[in-house]
Amino acid sequence: MSLYKFGIDDIFYNRIKAFPEAEFIIYDNQIFYQNKGIVAGANVANVPNVPVGNINLYELNVDRPSGQLVYPFITKDGSLTSFSTTTTSKFNSDFLYGDVITGSYPLSATIASDYYGVGVTRPQIVALRNNLNSYQIWSYDYAYSSSLGDKSSQELRLISIPSIFYGSSIKKGSVSLKFYISGAQVAELKDDRYNGQLRQVASSSAYVYKGADSGSVGGVVMYNEGFLVLTGSWSLWTHTENYTGDGAAEPRWIDFGALRAGIPSSSFSLTFSGTHYVPTILMMAHASKGELNNSVNPTFVDYRNRINITGTLSEQGYFEGDSTAIANVGSSSYVSGTKSFEKTTYINHIGIYDENRNLIAVTKLANPVRKRENDDYTFKLKLDI
Repeated sequence: MSLYKFGIDDIFYNRIKAFPEAEFIIYDNQIFYQNKGIVAGANVANVPNVPVGNINLYELNVDRPSGQLVYPFITKDGSLTSFSTTTTSKFNSDFLYGDVITGSYPLSATIASDYYGVGVTRPQIVALRNNLNSYQIWSYDYAYSSSLGDKSSQELRLISIPSIFYGSSIKKGSVSLKFYISGAQVAELKDDRYNGQLRQVASSSAYVYKGADSGSVGGVVMYNEGFLVLTGSWSLWTHTENYTGDGAAEPRWIDFGALRAGIPSSSFSLTFSGTHYVPTILMMAHASKGELNNSVNPTFVDYRNRINITGTLSEQGYFEGDSTAIANVGSSSYVSGTKSFEKTTYINHIGIYDENRNLIAVTKLANPVRKRENDDYTFKLKLDI
């Protein structure tokens, strides 16, 4: 086995910027993610082992029996290491040295939809005050309190999207909210101006109950934090349902994503693209001329001499004789001719080792590459982290 060290120009660190799309459908008090319903497993009702519409962090315990679940644990010792969810006082009072502190998997996440009526206490909105005001450089609709409304007391809805669904941030211009009544789209909000404003748009006037409201701002997107604040209070259609629990009323954007039973005619669609950065390492592995032309594969030795191989055994190891014939695998242009001997090997694997010569990665070529003494190859290897 030959080992080579990567040179200063052989390793390149980069990152890929990707925009994966996510779609949520909300209907009949249920959330569906990427149009996935229930997938029954051998041991669980739903194979991801989380409710429909949720994503399974780390994808652990996907279809395991209840008595064989994987779980995190920490033994209390002098290092005082503990889970972040365990407070210092609880760690000191509830556990003795040697006790095992356990957690549980799977961990799951999905979007949340919270409605706030006029004057209702809203700690989540208050916590976003500074962030909302910081977005005013894009649009005045973000202002926490202005002539457009006071988000500390006005009627609104907050859609919360965990970062596991969008990565670093939500891509500008990708957010779309569609309101359906009896399966027909009646209105749509989009951030089509790339400034966080969720404006009502429509592909035809038939979709808009009140044409004057087409183009109106029904809410804002907080791209970095993953929140949608919906404030649109105009009627979208003549149909009525009990979206807020205060009685039947015509649908508004404030009612979008209502997670309530008893609104069977309404459904909602939320789509957006996330921004994910994937670190990559590009490595150049060189097979230079005159190198890598010896193999430990038994077929490298001529078959007729294989049974007569002699060698020397000593404390340093076993050494084959230097007169062992190597197989001539060259192909002649003539039917009964023999090509002149040329040492030939075939490269089908490339191993990556750390500084301690521990194998940490293996690249397998789709087809073995023939390597002769006058051949000079460079293999480009890419690793996504």
